[in-house]
Amino acid sequence: MQAVKAAVICSIVVVMLYPFLYIISMSFASRNSQMRGFWPTDFSLEAYRAILSGDVVTRAMMVSVLVTVVGTLLSLFLTTTLAYGLSRTRAVPGSKAVLLLVLFTMFFSAGIIPNYLLVRSLGLLDSLWALILPVALSGFNMVVVRNFFMGIPDSLLESARIDGASDFRIFAGIVLPLSKPVLAVIGLFYAVNYWNSYFTALIYINDSSKWPIQVVLNQYVIQGSSLANLQSTDIPAPPSQSVQMAVVVLATLPILLVYPFIQRHFAKGMLTGAIKG
Repeated sequence: MQAVKAAVICSIVVVMLYPFLYIISMSFASRNSQMRGFWPTDFSLEAYRAILSGDVVTRAMMVSVLVTVVGTLLSLFLTTTLAYGLSRTRAVPGSKAVLLLVLFTMFFSAGIIPNYLLVRSLGLLDSLWALILPVALSGFNMVVVRNFFMGIPDSLLESARIDGASDFRIFAGIVLPLSKPVLAVIGLFYAVNYWNSYFTALIYINDSSKWPIQVVLNQYVIQGSSLANLQSTDIPAPPSQSVQMAVVVLATLPILLVYPFIQRHFAKGMLTGAIKG
C-alpha cells in the first residue's frame, strides 16, 4: 500500500514539474540547438541577455517589485490593525458592525464597471496606486488574522496593560511578534496577488511604461506581439520561443525564491488562524 502511495505521489510530482522544467530548458536554448527530449543540445544565455539588455522587461520587473513590496506592506498594516481592533470587541465600540461590513465584502462585490468608475473618479487611472489601493484589504485575510489574534490569551495583554503599556505598544511589542506564522502566510497571499496582478493592470493602466511583468507576459507570450521590442538591437536575436520562455521564467522566479523562506510558517499560520478554540 505504501508503495502504491509513493508511486502516485511521484507521478503527480513528475506531471507538475515537467512543464516547468521544459520552460526552463527552452529558455536556455541557443539558435543552433536542437531539443533532445525536453533538454536542448546547446545551452545559451542569449534569450536572457537579449531581454535584460532591453528596457521593457526590466522596467516591468521593477514595476512589479515596487507594487508587490509597497502593496504587501500596506496590506499587512491595514489587515493587522483592523484585525486587532475587531478582535477586541468589548473594548472597541461598533466593532461588530464593522466586522459585518467586512464579511459582506467577502460575498458581494461592486463589479468591474463601478470599480472602474471609482478608480477614475479618484484620479488613479494610469497610476500604480490603482494596482494597490482597490485590493489593499482582503476580508478573508482579515478574518484569518483576527481569529489568530483572538487566540492570544487576554491575561497576557491585561498584564502588559497593568504594567503601563499602551495599546500601540501591546500591539507592536506583544501581538505582532507572536503572530509571525500567520503574518508570513497572509503576506505570501498578498504578495502573490500583487505580483500576479494582470486584469486590474489591463483595465487601469494604459501607459505601457507602467505595465507590470504579467501584462508584458500576456502581450508578448500569449497575444504574440512582436518580440523585437523586448530585445536590444545590439545583440543577435535568439529564437523567439527561447525569449518567450525566458520571460515566463523571470515572471515566475521571484515568488519561487520567496516561498521556501516562509514555508515552515505556512501550515502553522493557516491552521491557527483559520480556527479558534
